Amino acid sequence: MSVEDRTSIPIHIPNPEAPTPLEAARLTGGARPEDIESLQLRAAVYVYEMPVRIWHWVNALAITILIVTGYLIASPPPTMEIAEATDQFVFGYIRFAHFASGMVLTVAFLGRIYFAFVGNRHARQLFYIPVWRKRWWKEMIFEARWYAFLEKEPKKYIGHNPLAHFAMFTFITLGMTFMIVTGFALYAEGAGQGSFYDSWFGWVLGLVGNSQRLHTLHHLGMWAITLFAIFHIYAAIREDIMSRQSMITTMISGWRTFKDNRVE
Repeated sequence: MSVEDRTSIPIHIPNPEAPTPLEAARLTGGARPEDIESLQLRAAVYVYEMPVRIWHWVNALAITILIVTGYLIASPPPTMEIAEATDQFVFGYIRFAHFASGMVLTVAFLGRIYFAFVGNRHARQLFYIPVWRKRWWKEMIFEARWYAFLEKEPKKYIGHNPLAHFAMFTFITLGMTFMIVTGFALYAEGAGQGSFYDSWFGWVLGLVGNSQRLHTLHHLGMWAITLFAIFHIYAAIREDIMSRQSMITTMISGWRTFKDNRVE
């Protein structure tokens, strides 16, 4: 290689004024100032502890089963074969899978609430949104524009970005609470008056007015979480490809990795 060829090779010089991933973490709240120097020297940050990761995948499986069985309960399948109804238990299995998954989802969600108090700062992000911070709103608008392909360069975040933060709080924390309460209220009808479920959730039926309306609200909630799940999967794959930071693998290993150390 000649001297002319060697001098023509472009050299990337990092922008010294570009903020580190820690600044993005501050936008969602929780990063400690003493982490600045250590984070600048690393290309990976441990974000999600094992209980959070286990909950995520158990929750995803339970929601998938609940969506499929919930749809079939609202739109029952035809008879599988020509036989007496007493000789088949297809719908009974569907209802059992729905109820069992609902129980698992509820217990896992209660465990997730507990871990928000004992886990790291990222474990608490799911249960609040910093609406009092102007910069958080500004960053959420930026992320909405990024997802709409109106911004050319992504920003990096250690935890959830502000838009994902808002969506997770709305559809998981609030949405799941709504589905658990209305689901157990519907279950209380079958359990009967005076049952444990009736004593805890029977008031919901009285609040809504009638059983059919409660069924409709629960069913609409299912569709809302279905749409969220579709967008959530799309956004995770898109960010993995386009934003130069790990998303899917982070929920497997707990580590968020960055392809470079810039936030632009």
